[in-house]
Amino acid sequence: MTALSDIEGRPREAASWIPMIAIALGQAIMSFNVASLPVALGGMVESFGVAPTVVATGIVAYSMIVAGFVMLGAKLVQRFGALNVFRIAVIVFGISQAIMTFSPNATLMITAQALCGAAGAVIVPALVALIAENYHGDQQATALGALGSARAGAGVLAFLIGGVLGTYIGWRPVFGLLIAVSALVFLLSFRLKADEGRPEVKIDAVGVILAAAAIIFISFGFNNLNGWGLVLARPTAPFNLAGLSPAPAMIVIGILLGQGFLMWTRRREAAGLTPLLPLEVLDSPQERSAVYAMFAVVALEAALNFSVPLYIQIVQGRSPLATAVAMLPFNLTVFVAAMLIVRFYARFTPRQIGRFGFVLCGVALVWLAFVVHNDWSSIPVLFGLILFGIGQGSLVTLLFNVLVTASPKELAGDVGSLRGTTNNLAAAVGTAVAGALLVGLLSSSVMRQLAENPTLPPEIQAQVDLDSITFVSNERLKTVIEGTTATPEQKAEALRINTEGRLQALKLGFLLMAGLALVMIFPAGGLPGYRPGEIPAK
Repeated sequence: MTALSDIEGRPREAASWIPMIAIALGQAIMSFNVASLPVALGGMVESFGVAPTVVATGIVAYSMIVAGFVMLGAKLVQRFGALNVFRIAVIVFGISQAIMTFSPNATLMITAQALCGAAGAVIVPALVALIAENYHGDQQATALGALGSARAGAGVLAFLIGGVLGTYIGWRPVFGLLIAVSALVFLLSFRLKADEGRPEVKIDAVGVILAAAAIIFISFGFNNLNGWGLVLARPTAPFNLAGLSPAPAMIVIGILLGQGFLMWTRRREAAGLTPLLPLEVLDSPQERSAVYAMFAVVALEAALNFSVPLYIQIVQGRSPLATAVAMLPFNLTVFVAAMLIVRFYARFTPRQIGRFGFVLCGVALVWLAFVVHNDWSSIPVLFGLILFGIGQGSLVTLLFNVLVTASPKELAGDVGSLRGTTNNLAAAVGTAVAGALLVGLLSSSVMRQLAENPTLPPEIQAQVDLDSITFVSNERLKTVIEGTTATPEQKAEALRINTEGRLQALKLGFLLMAGLALVMIFPAGGLPGYRPGEIPAK
């Protein structure tokens, strides 16, 4: 295990930071795209006439494709050279953004996001390989911090630009901007140091199929927990398994396929063949702890980034700009924390930083659960978002740095693919679970209150489709209730129940997220307990 900084003692000439602009923008266009989707949530729901969970499917589609094929992307990077495949992927990304900008329906929007994911599956490992090729030692640690900051900074810009354009023009120009930025990234890529591909690298087709199938089954299963049923199959499920929902079964099948992938990889390595993912990047408890912790913190971030815009735009019926303003403290804090945490590597061990980061996230989510009401601009809520941002930004950069510095340079692309798989599978699962959890909690709360409420008799309840309770604005609910025979008093009571149920669902959701953050203190205890220079290189 190497330390977090260059400890070989050999002086290196400082490399120019100009190439880092292209690398950072390569990360930024991907992060801007996926961060813009929650901001555009309300506009897409209105444009396409679909439920918020359908728009969330676009986020899941992107993350699912990246996670499923990023290992293949790493092998393409190694075989054909990081710079060559990076340029091709940026072109594909620009094309996908053109489709996204002019998509007439939700189906084409989801298709565009899947194409974005295919490009991202190559860009993610290429970025890490390009950093390893262009920077070393302390510069490399700083470059990795900059990569994390680019991700967070793109989130800030996505909320600001998406909020302003979404409010005053529409959601489509937000994605149209990425067409121009993709072209800029392509031009700047000519400032990067070209690396040579290794034609001897073979691509494990069986491994690609097993890994992709495992991740797609897991992501698809989680994404449909709400629509198909958590245990019993709902009428909307495409089929049922003796009355049971197919969604949990897909998750189990995905986990089994994942185990099959690991078994196949060990067998291939034992035979001296090139695996899709060298298990060397996971050969120590510290590295495995870093992967578990990274999955948890990214899933928490995805859940928060879905929950807050859902509540502000759909529940409160406010503009995308209001969403941007509400989320700005969080995104700015993540950006600053991701960049500044590298300054603490010499003073604290990864284990100490990791534990402290999860404690901050857990405390922040518990705080939010108690202080959130209907005003996201209130000081207590802003404080909670900032606290969570400090923990999240610090953790993402730290954990990525642990993985990169623990492996030799030639495995940088594989580390990048592991990071991409972990991040995007976590984002897909976090978004899907947040949607299913909040809708499930809302449904449970509404049904309980209706059962206890004498003001709304069964004959009135029967006129509303209670089998498809979801997050809707008060205006939308009023339209539905107007079509019933309810009295003005009953209509007001129905609105009150819906309003209280939505807020209660959000509060309980925050508490459950906090529970996950606090549990992750234990895996974080498995992170390396060293400071730079304390452990010699392998």
